[in-house]
Amino acid sequence: MSLNKIFDIAGTGMNAQSVRLNTTASNLANAQSVSSSIEETYRARKPVFAPMLERYKQGITDSHGFQNPVTSFNPRDVAGEGVQVLGIVESNQELQMRYEPNHPMANEEGYVFYPNVNVVEEMTDMLAASRSFQTNVEVMNTTKQMMQRVLTLGQGA
Repeated sequence: MSLNKIFDIAGTGMNAQSVRLNTTASNLANAQSVSSSIEETYRARKPVFAPMLERYKQGITDSHGFQNPVTSFNPRDVAGEGVQVLGIVESNQELQMRYEPNHPMANEEGYVFYPNVNVVEEMTDMLAASRSFQTNVEVMNTTKQMMQRVLTLGQGA
């Protein structure tokens, strides 16, 4: 693996963690938003990540020429290319229904619906995403230093 590829891999990691931080910020911003119905209530969102594998980018074909990644997959034969964001999904955990008949958003029965956002979990996720982002920055800085040292090897002679 060339040192240049490391920048690409760390960059995909930084991008993935940025998406994770953005969804966490959205969840925290909406943690106390209320609604009078289940359909209108904000639901916590989470990004879905997947590895980017070199062999899958090139395409795997079986003996008939059809792409068949499942039967040909061997983790030892596949080089990592980084991480990709497949999408953002809404949590299917139950919403919080509270009896607050005096709340302006209460429905006919006096209930308001709160999002299924767990603030402690979101804060933990935010710290983990931030640390992961910082780690990828350090990988890039270390790689840059290594490349600079390689360039200066021949100057001492």
